[in-house]
This record gives sequence, C-alpha cells and structure tokens, in this order.
Amino acid sequence: MWHNPSPMRIMLTNDDGINAPGLYALQARRRKTDEIAIVAPDSERSAVGHAITTVDPLRVIEVKRNGSLYGLAVSGTPADCVKIAIKALLPWRPDMVISGINQGPNTGMNIIYSGTISAATEATMLGIPAFAVSLDSFTSREFAPAAAFAGRLAKTIARRKLPPGVLLNVNFPALPARRVRGVRVTRQGMARFSEEFHKRMDPRGHAYWWLGGEMLEAEEEDGTDSAALREGYISVTPIHYDMTAFGSLEKIEGWRIKK
Repeated sequence: MWHNPSPMRIMLTNDDGINAPGLYALQARRRKTDEIAIVAPDSERSAVGHAITTVDPLRVIEVKRNGSLYGLAVSGTPADCVKIAIKALLPWRPDMVISGINQGPNTGMNIIYSGTISAATEATMLGIPAFAVSLDSFTSREFAPAAAFAGRLAKTIARRKLPPGVLLNVNFPALPARRVRGVRVTRQGMARFSEEFHKRMDPRGHAYWWLGGEMLEAEEEDGTDSAALREGYISVTPIHYDMTAFGSLEKIEGWRIKK
C-alpha cells in the first residue's frame, strides 16, 4: 500500500469513494514520485460536509487492485477518513493531504456542503498542509490534467508553505491541458445549486423525496472561483476553518447585548 519511498509522504482521500476514477488518477500520478497512502470512504459520501461518526463504530477494509493493496476503505465520512488515518491507521504522519479529484466543481456556497473540502479542512485542523481539487464536470473522466497540476501544486506548497490554518480549494476546468489559460488565485463566489425536492411514492404507497437541482449560472464578478472556471482558468482559493466574521465584531459589540 505504501508506494516507493520518496521525499514526500502524501495521504489521498475523497468523498466520491475509494473506487472513484478521480482518486485513482491522483494515485497513478503520484505513486511514481511520492510515498502514497489512500484512506477513503467505502462508498460515495458527497455533500456530507464536515460530519464525523460518533454513534456507530468505524470499520476499515483493505481494497486491492491488480492483486496489490490499493488503499483502506472506511465506513465513514471524508473527515472520518482523515481523522482515523492520522490518529490510528497510518504508520507515518503525512507531509500533505490531497482530497479529490472530485467529480464536479466545488465553488461558491457549495463548499459548505463538500465532503472533499471537509477532508482537506480536517487535515488542516490537525496541522497538516492540505488542499482539495475538483474537476468542473459531472461526466468527464479526463482527470489526468488536474492530477498533473495537483502534483505540481503539492511541490509548490511543500516549498513555499501555507499560512497556519489555511488550505486551498482548487477547481480545474474541464478542458484539455493545452486549452487551460492559466491559474487564478480567487475568492469564494456566491454560486449555488438550485434545490428541488421531487416527490415519489414507494410500492407500499408511502411518499419519499429526492433532492435534485443544478448549478445556477449566476454572473459572478471577476475574481471569483466560478468566474475563473468560466473563463478557462484553474481556480485556487485560499480558505480557512475559522468562520469568525471579523468585520462584524465591532458592530455586534455595539448592540450591547444584555445577559
């Protein structure tokens, strides 16, 4: 499972599940140069946010590919995977955690729901440099350009160092590498999914609902993650888990709230 000793020890995870093609693309790219450990959910855990499992036990099974150990599948969330990997499963502490490559973008307000980003956030909370990477398509299987960029970014992070408490949210356009226009460091936009609940009836006459929707094509201002993708750029957004609204502290203090 732990491939080719090298200068960097990298843990890979995701929210699409251990058999997802985006995760495999990352592993295939990095295993030649880095020591890789995969610890990922045993099935898709998209949009679970930063949930962790506290009322049920976590189970871990080995997953093989071509007769060799590929990774460890955890019966929990992406944040669970990072937490249990670092505290109980891995024989070493990772130099970096990469989460992805997600099938579909993680931009705008949707990053709040993202298990992909939450896995990288959990690593950051544990003091390990991390970033999340997503492909701007729900159907394309062309992950190689994003995987190559993730490798280059990992080297840059190792050399330049992230500020404390900061991780990177990377979104890669669904374009051939030659058509990607460059990289933009962006802010989180306000794009979101429309949300529609579709009512159905089961064979016993009981109602149930499916949540559906699509990305709303809002005209994002320049400088946002969605705008960069729309214009063919890789979006790199620094984010952090301290959700304090510092700009509002003084105003709320002025309310003089009584006990």
